[in-house]
Amino acid sequence: MTALTQEEVATHTRTVVQGLEALRNEHNSILSGISSTLSSAHHPPDSNVIAEKAGILQRSLDQIELGLSEAQIMLALASHLQTVEAEKQKLRAQVRRLCQENAWLRDELASTQQKLQASEQHVAQLEEDKKHLEFMSTIKKYDADVQQDSESSMEEKKDKSDDPVVDLFPDDDADDRAGLKRSGDFGSQASLAAMSPTPPSQFAQQVNAGYEIPARLRTLHNLVIQYASQGRYEVAVPLCKQALEDLEKTSGHDHPDVATMLNILALVYRDQNKYKEAANLLNDALAIREKTLGENHPAVAATLNNLAVLYGKRGKYKEAEPLCKRALEIREKVLGRDHPDVAKQLNNLALLCQNQGKYEEVERYYQRALEIYETKLGPDDPNVAKTKNNLASAYLKQGKYKEAEILYKQVLTRAHEREFGAIDGDNKPIWQVAEEREENKNKVKDSAPYGEYGGWHKAAKVDSPTVTTTLKNLGALYRRQGKYEAAETLEDCAIRSRKEAVNLVKDGMTPEGNRRLSASRDRLRRGSRESLNSTDFDAADDVSKLPHSHTPNKRTLTRT
Repeated sequence: MTALTQEEVATHTRTVVQGLEALRNEHNSILSGISSTLSSAHHPPDSNVIAEKAGILQRSLDQIELGLSEAQIMLALASHLQTVEAEKQKLRAQVRRLCQENAWLRDELASTQQKLQASEQHVAQLEEDKKHLEFMSTIKKYDADVQQDSESSMEEKKDKSDDPVVDLFPDDDADDRAGLKRSGDFGSQASLAAMSPTPPSQFAQQVNAGYEIPARLRTLHNLVIQYASQGRYEVAVPLCKQALEDLEKTSGHDHPDVATMLNILALVYRDQNKYKEAANLLNDALAIREKTLGENHPAVAATLNNLAVLYGKRGKYKEAEPLCKRALEIREKVLGRDHPDVAKQLNNLALLCQNQGKYEEVERYYQRALEIYETKLGPDDPNVAKTKNNLASAYLKQGKYKEAEILYKQVLTRAHEREFGAIDGDNKPIWQVAEEREENKNKVKDSAPYGEYGGWHKAAKVDSPTVTTTLKNLGALYRRQGKYEAAETLEDCAIRSRKEAVNLVKDGMTPEGNRRLSASRDRLRRGSRESLNSTDFDAADDVSKLPHSHTPNKRTLTRT
């Protein structure tokens, strides 16, 4: 016999049950007939036979009932087995799903462990890089000129850090030198480089005017900074282009977010010296912002300033000037004529005019910017000292040495008062000490020892090179006037204002310390002579550290 399945057994059992029920009904019918026969005849001759037949039928009927009961039990058991099988299949499905989930979790765990290992390796690499940078930092403090560049770069980065579309990268010194050759003015390109970016507060004005830069674009800006700072333009440029393409698909080409993205991509191109592509993108961004935000929106002024700076870097000062003037008009209209951001735009315009030799306008713009800073931000604001240095630089280019000297002395006097209190006979600013040493140089050699003015270097903060730059410039001016003792005094103080002073003091002015001080003084003196020969003086902490050069005394273009 072939083995039957559970379904076949159940089917056959139901068939048997039907047959048994029919047989039971038949037996009941026969038994009823026999019983009626016995009851109708009181003493039939074959009554014993009939009674025996009835007994046989009754036993057969009992067997049929037993068979039916067993068949019902078998059917109930089959139904139970089917239920159990269904539960079993369900449990098997759950087991399979759990096995799949377990395998997925194992894969995820392995992937996470790999990422963790990669992160640990990256952290270890960053630690090594940090140690290397710390080592290089300790080396740089022995080089006065490189330290000056580094401090200037740190100050400029502070002005830019909160603004995602202001500037992405430091300037390239090659452009400054190229512009210097084009202009034929020894100081013009250097002074143009001090153009200030639109401050972070400008974006608050943009919000009030109905447009706020989205957070996703700020995040993208940070990524672009990271890649560009590593020189990975092959990643930064496609990233910007992909974001620009996505924005145009979702929002259309004429949208403020698209204009912001165009600004970021333009600055990436500009950092790669692709000025033509950068100019095209900025013009496109300008058209979009004028169309969507209006011609007098702060974002339009920001783009105009970016475009003006780009033209300025290419030596196109005449083309840049009207753009800068229009940006100034917008900011005056939106922010008011005495807003600090207007003063920054005035500073930019003054530098463009200075490159064209329009010194009368330069003085007017600087003086107005200085008045705004002093009125709105107070005399101790860093922008006041910066603007005075810029104005002094303009005076020097015109041969107005007395006016420049007065401004330099004002900067140093204010810094001294902030650090040491009011000026009196015992509390003199460094320039007075320098002039006294100049007057007494023939009477007593080294009449004012280092201890008398050495502590003044604390006024030249490490994170603000304005005072140090002023010391160098005034020292160079003294040297031009033949006041060599006064010049050396300021040069020594400028050297000691840097971190190198700490090591010199620790040396106890030993022969080795004197040798290092003399070498630093010689470097500073050579830089001062070069400045005098070209009338190219440093302009406060607008001096910027350029990425591919360590050339000192260059100021760099900054953007909005």
